[in-house]
Amino acid sequence: MMAFDTTKLGTTEQDVTYCTTDGYALKMDVYYPTSVGPWPGVIFIHGGGWTEGDKAPLPVMPTASGFLVVSLNYRMYPAYRFPAMIEDVKCAIRFLRAHAADYNLAAERIAVIGHSAGGHLAALAGLADERAGWDVGPYREHSSRVQAVVEMSGPTDLTARFPEAVEELKGNVFGAEHFVSASPVTYVAADAPPFLIIHGDKDAVVPVEQAQRLHDALRKAGASSELVILQHAGHGFEPVDGLPTPAVEEAMALMFGFLMRRFADF
Repeated sequence: MMAFDTTKLGTTEQDVTYCTTDGYALKMDVYYPTSVGPWPGVIFIHGGGWTEGDKAPLPVMPTASGFLVVSLNYRMYPAYRFPAMIEDVKCAIRFLRAHAADYNLAAERIAVIGHSAGGHLAALAGLADERAGWDVGPYREHSSRVQAVVEMSGPTDLTARFPEAVEELKGNVFGAEHFVSASPVTYVAADAPPFLIIHGDKDAVVPVEQAQRLHDALRKAGASSELVILQHAGHGFEPVDGLPTPAVEEAMALMFGFLMRRFADF
């Protein structure tokens, strides 16, 4: 096992292959803090309706807070359907644990963050364990469980009704046969990692009720969940009929505080 190369401090390593599936090399970008680790890991999962989007540019950069930040690409529709996306996320988590020394990663402290479709995948990665059958590919001697989740604007219960365009997309990506198994609420249990859920009350893509459903299910199960509803905020937290309250900057500060508190417990 290689020791961490300290010349990487404060740098970005792009297009690291974390897994290869069906001949397709899955890539991640790694952002290193300037401080001495080992560091907790934060994995960012981009949105884009499971059909588009990219690991860069990264909208959230908590490296200054002493986190190793990783941003993923994953397989998307129409080339792939569910569960390819969540299989890739879980493979990335296992890859990081397998190479923890190389990345100066504190392998027992990994969080996932995602927005929209990425929020859905982050919640699913946080709640569904190996019994779901999505831990396929290499590094299976390592766990894909995470220790904290930040879920933003994501679908959490695919059995619910969404706006028409999302309903069509939902059917294409998942198929009705996966609406239950692909829903994060299906896997809620008392031992779930702590969640921070952020959603805009004016979200016209993913109704705010989706955030409330997950939050209520987690609290009912006895798990830890914090819910932040941004008033006057749309799907991407853009202003709708007024300025978002709390402000987006405040919500991001809450996110960093949530992560800091969670990993301070270790």
